[in-house]
Amino acid sequence: MKLSVASCILLSSLAACGGDDEGPCDPVARTGCDDGLVCEQVQGEAEPQCFAPVVLKGRVINLAANTGIGGARVVAVDVNGAAASGVAVSASDGTYTLEVPAARGPDGLPSAFPVTLRADAQGYQSFPGTLRQPLPIDVGAAVDMDGQYVIQTSLTDVGLFPQQNAGGGSIKGKVAVPDDHAGVLVVAETGGKGSAVIAARDGDYQIFNLAPARYTVTAYALGHVYAPGEIEVAAGAASLDLALSGDAPGTLTGSVSIVNGGGGTATSVVAFIESTFDPVTGRGVPPPGLRAPRTGAPNVSGAFTIEGVPPGRYVLVAAFENDLLVRDPDRCISGTDDVHVQVGAGQTVAAPSTFKVTGALAIMAPGSAAAEAVSGTPTLRWVDDSSEDEYLVEVFDAFGQRVWMTTIPGVSGGTPSVQYAGPALIPGMYYQFRATSRKRSGGGGTVCELSRTEDLKGVFYTP
Repeated sequence: MKLSVASCILLSSLAACGGDDEGPCDPVARTGCDDGLVCEQVQGEAEPQCFAPVVLKGRVINLAANTGIGGARVVAVDVNGAAASGVAVSASDGTYTLEVPAARGPDGLPSAFPVTLRADAQGYQSFPGTLRQPLPIDVGAAVDMDGQYVIQTSLTDVGLFPQQNAGGGSIKGKVAVPDDHAGVLVVAETGGKGSAVIAARDGDYQIFNLAPARYTVTAYALGHVYAPGEIEVAAGAASLDLALSGDAPGTLTGSVSIVNGGGGTATSVVAFIESTFDPVTGRGVPPPGLRAPRTGAPNVSGAFTIEGVPPGRYVLVAAFENDLLVRDPDRCISGTDDVHVQVGAGQTVAAPSTFKVTGALAIMAPGSAAAEAVSGTPTLRWVDDSSEDEYLVEVFDAFGQRVWMTTIPGVSGGTPSVQYAGPALIPGMYYQFRATSRKRSGGGGTVCELSRTEDLKGVFYTP
């Protein structure tokens, strides 16, 4: 018998609740459940079930004026930057509620799953950016509140800086959403530079802050090909819908070389859209799902294959997950250059070169395994590299702003550490520190980066 909404919500923390009597619910289409419930996969079970939804609640804030930003688009992304949710649009006071699909354990509780937030708004720099990086939010930490599993912390507030000389134009429209998934990336390109957004589950999208120009607009979805569109943008919003084409997607192959991996033996590979890639930070925007392996734990130790690749130009990057490895940052040796590839419809393309990853610097404290509570001015500690001359240490807050940085001499046979000496830590705010080992050569003039701490560790907060 089908349970009522009230009964199902009451039991949601104890057991799964089924859909209608005709069969299991559909976790892709998000159908087949009573009002107020969502269809999710259950670990170890073949059939999905209905549960109270997991939602992130927060506010999009103008960091310059400490006021809410209305009309901002917020999306959750996974550790590789692929979409993990639909899109929420903030209210006039900046508040938003974003539903995030989450696999459940046998008890119905959300499973641990790290996501970060992306936000875009007219007149503001998108978050994340080059120096502004997001901190992970664990979906498994959601609290059962009023028939929903809710996460609302400083990590779910997103701060945006006004964008100087932002273009007043935008492109909006509808993207045809494939039947098998809703994550579609839309990119508007002109002059080799691209602006990207994640479309909502119904295909609605809007790209902000565009200067007057003619743009090529392309949608990217794993296993599908879209017909690109051309549009002139002036002030205001131009409209362009994008349709699926009958072309076949392509395949990417290549090889990763793990050098001095330490305890790291396998990694993952993602493909960024070339026009969105920043070579300084080594980051860009990936179409959802363009990852090897497609799902699951990193398992690439040499050759890899990414299937279902839409036509386009890409930059391949590895080791963005907690896999004890990082992309080798040493530009003073070969095999660490960015790997660029172009894929045509139906083509199998091999990456032109092998690229290197190396063992990460293990964080000791704070945040070696999970976000850690600290007091006062914490001491940041990590495992020593073997041949460094110095360390660059940076601290970012929950808004992705770099609040402090310093350089300390290398150590020999000890544990590198430094006491935080930046602005006073704000109670309830989350922070992350990162350390990069560096060597100076050529009389001290050339700086070679050897390794760094992992992207998702070193998170701490003040109670």
